[in-house]
Amino acid sequence: MKHVTMRQLRIFVTVAKEGSITKAAERLFLTPPAVSMQIKELETQLGMVLFERNARRFELTTVGEYFLLYAKKILDLVTEAEELAKRLQEGAVGELKIGMVSTAQYFVPQMLGDFRREHPGISLSLRVGNRAQVVAMLESREIDIAVMGRPPEGFAVRAEAFAGHPSGFVAPPDHPLADETRSIDPKVIRREPLIVREAGSGTRAAMDLFFAERRVTPTVAMQMESNEAIKQAVIAGLGVAFLSLHTVGGELARGELKVIPVRGTPVVRSWYVVHRTSQFVAPTVEAFRYFLLERGQSFLQQHFPHVAAICERLGAA
Repeated sequence: MKHVTMRQLRIFVTVAKEGSITKAAERLFLTPPAVSMQIKELETQLGMVLFERNARRFELTTVGEYFLLYAKKILDLVTEAEELAKRLQEGAVGELKIGMVSTAQYFVPQMLGDFRREHPGISLSLRVGNRAQVVAMLESREIDIAVMGRPPEGFAVRAEAFAGHPSGFVAPPDHPLADETRSIDPKVIRREPLIVREAGSGTRAAMDLFFAERRVTPTVAMQMESNEAIKQAVIAGLGVAFLSLHTVGGELARGELKVIPVRGTPVVRSWYVVHRTSQFVAPTVEAFRYFLLERGQSFLQQHFPHVAAICERLGAA
């Protein structure tokens, strides 16, 4: 299979459609012997008979019918990749409306500097909200593309993971649990006053799932709609919090916060780039999508070294 060529796949699909070597040769501007030879080589490489030969038509075998489905998918993907490469080479021009969950504002704006230098013809607008708000913006087409931790459900989207997204429990550096070197049972955390994000945020959903899976009911001390407010409350000693570690990268580096080594954390999810599916995807959307998929992981590793070190120490992927 590794030696099968795009040319052979195109010839195979054409013969299957025409049901004739001669007609396929005419469509492909080849000679019938050349088409016949390519089909024989394809069957030899696969070790399968793809056509039943008779005097009037080439009929697909059962194996041939299944192989035809995959051959078409491969050719479609190649065509899509070629079209995308062409769009990117031509240079995207126009407006791009980006939505992001509030947790992503700790790295997306910095990445946009590099993106804009590479795509000066694209004008950018940014919208920030919690997960529920960003999903609503996508559904109503108020934004073209979104960066979020958990893709939406209920309408058709294309969601692709571009980087790891760790979350964990943080406390002030003088907290009794902050210097623990052993893995702490999650039940210990339920005795701590917990400062949480509002319902509808991805961080809150991840925290609720963490506790639900372990049948632990936390002690919620207060709820806030801002990561910054939660960080300041934790630094002030008002409680501990479950947060994306990318939101506290600076505080961890400066020693203002520490990660509590709770068993089962960091909870490593993924960052996703998401856009609605449609027949036509604007070049501006494709350019940003490709940029995040190519650069996202390396950017986060480079700009959040303390987060990467903590994940490695605690055994997270």
